[in-house]
Amino acid sequence: MKGRAPPRLNLLPRSSIEVSEEAGVRYLHFGSHWIQGAMRIARPHALELDYTRDMMFPLLLRPASWPRSVLQVGLGAASLTRFLHRHRPRAAQTIIELDPAVIGVAQQAFKLPAEGPRLRIEINDGFDYLVATDRTFDLILVDGFDAQGRAGALDTLPFYCNVEAHLADDGFAVVNLLSRNRGARASIERMRAAFRDRVLALPTCASGNVVALAMRGDPARIGAPALRAAATALKRATGLDLATTVKRLAGGRAEIPI
Repeated sequence: MKGRAPPRLNLLPRSSIEVSEEAGVRYLHFGSHWIQGAMRIARPHALELDYTRDMMFPLLLRPASWPRSVLQVGLGAASLTRFLHRHRPRAAQTIIELDPAVIGVAQQAFKLPAEGPRLRIEINDGFDYLVATDRTFDLILVDGFDAQGRAGALDTLPFYCNVEAHLADDGFAVVNLLSRNRGARASIERMRAAFRDRVLALPTCASGNVVALAMRGDPARIGAPALRAAATALKRATGLDLATTVKRLAGGRAEIPI
């Protein structure tokens, strides 16, 4: 979620969900000035918003066969869903979305792929889902906000503990955090408590979002040249360019703690 919405073109009946278009980009927002997702109409499988690109950072740290299982909490405009469905065809995605109207809009306006063996959508609360399930996932993506930019129970220590418990060995959790109002420090501290300090916060996006990565398994350090090479390979394979993110993160460091 980022920034202020462009001029609104249409309001869906009996819903606070709105879709607008500007300069070839379709936007989703929930009846407020906050943008909840975006899709470039000519390139629907590309990641239009900078924070969604940052949320794919773990792909630099694992082989192209990873992940095999993905949990996404919060559907939005289905940007991450479309990207992974196209570029990680072996990954089975489970999408948890609280509002059925969001799913309908994603199907109608944002090219949400059809459900099947590779994609399952469940109407549920992300917190409740993790409490009830015994499944584990290679990659857990958390991007859930209301119209006022509040994450609620999805930004609490119990939730992050449940995320950690449902990660496969050497799995990654990626959380989109807003830093415009109170900053992301408290959220990151909660993640550090749940993941025993195995958390890496990427530099703040221009939109004010902070993407935080957390992992299971032993901490590691990756050389900046290796990370740049991985970014080059990922761009060649998928069109996703994380070179700027790597540059912002690495700075002058030779190694980066992961």
